Amino acid sequence: MLVRLHDKHSMTANQGPIAIEPASSPSSTPCVARTHRVAVVLSFFSIYVIWGSTYLAIRYAVETIPPLYTAGLRHLIAGTILLVWCLARRLRPTWAQVRASIIIGVFFFLIGHGTLHWAEQKVPSGLASLLIASEPIWVFLLSAIAVRQWRLNAPLLAGILLGFGGVGLLMRRSALNSGPGVFVGSLAVVLGALAWSVGIVYSRRSHLSGHPLLLSALSLLAGSVQLLLVGTAVGEYRGFSFASVSLRSWLALGYLILFGSVVAFTAYNWLLEHYSPTLVATHTYVNPIVAVLLGWFFAGEAVTLNVLLSTALVIGAVMLVDRGTARLQQTS
Repeated sequence: MLVRLHDKHSMTANQGPIAIEPASSPSSTPCVARTHRVAVVLSFFSIYVIWGSTYLAIRYAVETIPPLYTAGLRHLIAGTILLVWCLARRLRPTWAQVRASIIIGVFFFLIGHGTLHWAEQKVPSGLASLLIASEPIWVFLLSAIAVRQWRLNAPLLAGILLGFGGVGLLMRRSALNSGPGVFVGSLAVVLGALAWSVGIVYSRRSHLSGHPLLLSALSLLAGSVQLLLVGTAVGEYRGFSFASVSLRSWLALGYLILFGSVVAFTAYNWLLEHYSPTLVATHTYVNPIVAVLLGWFFAGEAVTLNVLLSTALVIGAVMLVDRGTARLQQTS
């Protein structure tokens, strides 16, 4: 799942690429342009492939590390790294930011990521990614409820119906037929997507200003404390020892910390500073495809006709909801 405090709709609609100013020396211009191209390619690779691969990494991490501890340690270390970077740049949090981060930490990380990590003990990573991909639909519905105003157009209505159809197909065929453990876990993933969407709506309506990496660091740290406390309260420490953690789980946890949280989110913020949010948001279409393919190739997860059809429905739904939302913003 994505560690994003500022979704694409919080950015200006007319934001576009930043032009590269000519350098003082003509010979240095090709070098600057080449460096910029490399940065763009690596950044899009991060939000397309790395974020898509985090679902498989979570599955490997929770094999031998308790799920809430996995999420808590991941966000504690990643949040600390980002906070140190922010403090080094003399960015200081306000009490308003700290209070908001505690609330966002509950929805994003305690419930959102906590349920995802817990569920992936049973739920295949590809299935989890497809259920999470329904998030934009929940965001639209919750936003409409929050403002008590329903505005629909054809793409939005079609996207909502397609999205619910895809999620229903996944729950009925893939989850229910795989046993009660997978079905309950899938319900938990949907709950996590709903909680994450509540966090997005709250972050928009709070109008909290500040550097995005600082806000992310605060929310990561707040969420990590909550995850570790709840994990301890439910007894995840019983029978757990660091010696029992497999090498694969340690590597997966390290990958989630360094690449899934720090590298990918830094790339995401850099792209938002240079390119339109609509272009950057295309990762929401690519991540589930990457997750399904990696789960099939590395973990032997089944890719049935039902999974392929559900993938097409969910991704098509997200595209339609995004297009319909953009039209509403243009006419408002």
